[in-house]
Formats: sequence, C-alpha cells, structure tokens
Amino acid sequence: MNKKMITSLFGVMAIVVALTGCSTSDGGGGGDKQPYVALISKGFRHQFWQAVKAGAEQAGKEFNVKVTFEGAQEEGNVEQQIQLLQTTLDKHPDAVGFAAIDSKAAGPLMLQAKNDKIPVIAFDSGVDSDVPICTASTDNLAAAAEAAKHMADLIGHEGKIALVVHDQTSVTGVQRRDGFVDYMKKNEPKVQIVDIQYSGDPLKATDLAKAIIAANPDLKGLYGSNEGAAIGVVHAVQELGITGKLKIVGFDSGKDQIDAINSGLMAGAITQNPVGIGYETVKAAVAIIKGQSVPKTIDTGYYWYDKTNIADTKITAVLYQ
Repeated sequence: MNKKMITSLFGVMAIVVALTGCSTSDGGGGGDKQPYVALISKGFRHQFWQAVKAGAEQAGKEFNVKVTFEGAQEEGNVEQQIQLLQTTLDKHPDAVGFAAIDSKAAGPLMLQAKNDKIPVIAFDSGVDSDVPICTASTDNLAAAAEAAKHMADLIGHEGKIALVVHDQTSVTGVQRRDGFVDYMKKNEPKVQIVDIQYSGDPLKATDLAKAIIAANPDLKGLYGSNEGAAIGVVHAVQELGITGKLKIVGFDSGKDQIDAINSGLMAGAITQNPVGIGYETVKAAVAIIKGQSVPKTIDTGYYWYDKTNIADTKITAVLYQ
C-alpha cells in the first residue's frame, strides 16, 4: 500500500469515529439525557388534580425535564395507586413525586425507591416514611382551622355542626379533620360537633350528608373537606330542599364549588394552590437530581374565599375550573 492510500484510509477512519461519537439520538449520552420525573397522584378525575398536573407540566417545560402524571381512577383506590407506583419505579425515573392515598401502604415501595436510589418527593399528602426528601403541600392543619373559624362566625359561635371528610387514611384527610375539630374544641365551647363521616366521592358524600341531616334536624352547619365531599354536601341540601337553612363550608375549588358560592348555596371555602403544588414538586425534584439541597417542607399556601372576594386577582389566580 503506498503512502497516499494510507493517508486517505486514515482520513476516512477519522470521519467515521467523529460521526459515531456525535450520535446521541437515543438519549443515552450521559449528561445530555433529559431527566425524567414521574408523579403519582391520589386521583385524576377531580379538577384539583388536573390543576396539579398543569403546574407539574409547566415546571417540566421550564426546567427541560420529562414529566408524567398518573393517578388512581377512584381517589380511594389504594391498590391501584400502589400498582401505579410499582410500575413507575420499575421504569427507574430520575425522581418520583407521590401523593399517598394511604400514608402507610406505600412503605415497602418507599424502601424500594431508596434502595434503587430514586429520590421521592411527597406532594399534597405526606407519606408515613422517612424516605421522601421533602413534601410540597398546603399546611392542612392551619387551613382547616381557618375553615373552622369561618364556620363558627357563620353560625354565631354556637350550635350543632358536622363534617364530611374525604378519607381517614391520607395525611390530608386526617389533618383537615383534626385542624377543624381542634380549633372548635379550643376556641368554640358552644359549638358541638355531632358527627364525622368519610367519603370524597360526591354521590356517597351526598348520601352521608342526608343521613347526618336526618339525624340532626337542628344542625346549623356542614363542612366538606375536599372538592368531592363539599359538593356532596351541597347536593344533599339541594335534594332535601333546605337551601339556606345550613351554613356550608368547603375545601378546594372547582367549577361546582365556585358556582355554589356565587349562588349562595355555599358560604365559602378554602382554596389551595394546586398549580403551585405541581410546580414546586417538579422544581424540588430537579434540584435534588442536580445534587442541590431542598427544604423538608414546601408550604404552597391557601386562601379563604367567599362571595366577597372570589373575584379578587389573588383568589382567581389559585382557583381552578
């Protein structure tokens, strides 16, 4: 082989090596790979979760990470949520956001995430585990106490009231019950809580509220601890034809609650910042993936809203329909 041919051959080999080194289209190029953050929520149907999803996707675009968002078809379906979490962990995402339906049931999978070095960020509802690095959520105890304060004002600080709470297994369910009850016990000695029932499904919550009202004809107020529970209470009052006889206080937002407040069916409610919850969850995940520190708790805020302030810009910014 002459000198000219050898020089030409080395030139071709150099071009091949260069082209091979630039080929990273499969996403396996180490630092060039787009991070993947997977969120598993309590549910998917309620407008609240759609707003959380919107916030997560907003952060995904801003920080250039792939974001997926899944939730149980029925918000109380612990088994389905655990299956979703298992499937997600098997995909080995760079981080997982998790809003537990049952704060204890996910314990074994939290350990799997830890062993697989997949960081977990709790959102909306905490997990009974030390695995999650941080929690992005509303201060539900304080928010529920605020709802109780307004309920007491609405009923003149005396009389019988009852609660329909969305569940008794999640941190949000427990805290929105306890924050409300504890406020009344400490501050309102003439207010009597006569019953607490559990369902976040609007149809079931309607039946529960009807039964409470039937058993307590002198009831003065009802509190629903999430969108489904609150709308169930509203429907019960409508179906019984006693609109205006009870003070109804809710939690969360959504078109039905907004309409109920505007029409006077519901006195008011606490709104969270669901877009902020989704956004802060992904933002925290990105920071953790980069090796940065994050606070143990990220308070995403809450507001009381009623007919007097529902049109204020700071309220409309956190209402979701």
